[in-house]
Amino acid sequence: MKNIRILHTYAVLFLCTFFFFNTLSAQTDQDAIMMAKNNFCTGLTYDHSSWKDYWEGTFKRNNANLGTVSTNSFSVMGNYGIKGNLNLLVGLPYVETKASAGTLHGMKGLQDLSLWLKWMPIEKKLGKGVIALYTIGGASIPASNYTTDFLPMSIGSGSKTVSGRILVDYQLGHFFVTGGYTYTLRSDINISRTAYYTTELILSNKVNMPDMDALTLRTGYRSGRLIAEAVISDMKTLGGFDIRKNDMPFPSNTMNATSIAANFKYTFQKIDGLAIIGGANTVIAGRNVGQATGFDIGAFYVFDFSPKSKKK
Repeated sequence: MKNIRILHTYAVLFLCTFFFFNTLSAQTDQDAIMMAKNNFCTGLTYDHSSWKDYWEGTFKRNNANLGTVSTNSFSVMGNYGIKGNLNLLVGLPYVETKASAGTLHGMKGLQDLSLWLKWMPIEKKLGKGVIALYTIGGASIPASNYTTDFLPMSIGSGSKTVSGRILVDYQLGHFFVTGGYTYTLRSDINISRTAYYTTELILSNKVNMPDMDALTLRTGYRSGRLIAEAVISDMKTLGGFDIRKNDMPFPSNTMNATSIAANFKYTFQKIDGLAIIGGANTVIAGRNVGQATGFDIGAFYVFDFSPKSKKK
């Protein structure tokens, strides 16, 4: 059966992070914004992505047995301000996949529960602007017993992860630019087969998952009410192998993707604490990934748990 292509899900969830791909959902683990002390921001986002063409190694093609592969995810996220420069973030997506052609059935379920600590140790004036350094550490674990060895219909990789990220942000007036680097360690996974083939025959059900890293650059307009930004992201797996010609993808395939996105966040003035977010993204280059395009939309609300005497 000529079923190809690793679902862009892990790229979507990581950079999405791979936990919430390219989403400017209030304060996240990827942006240079902090939640105030004793404030809790929570909300829901909807993400959709789809692809028809994909890269089989470096060869771009499509597959009539798959048609268009689409992914829908509904993510609940929260961010609590432990201190003004220390935030705790949590997220959990529910993911659905389907193909428009062929006999492969889509899958759905809870994907990975993620937890992040975001710390801003440095914030200083530089010229007429302000420069800040952020360090972020996170981890994720599968939130359900979903099938991993059924790509491209699987909703995730099934790997436990530990990630570290550094962000450097510079803001001059309402203009900002943020650069980030992320490294993610991934645990081995177990599949239902007792033997499989990568570049050699392996007589085991354990699959070694290569680590990943990602570079991100975002720039645009940032004020107290409105954020509008452009983003370019480059994700790579540090190992793995290419999908073989006319073969199904495998969890430990090499998955590289360069994507661009445009995002916005608007905070309402008449409804204090309420914000909406949205964006669109597309993959412009890749290896063993689909040429996905997508969009996201969501709403968030900030609850202030500060003592009444300290509220402003």
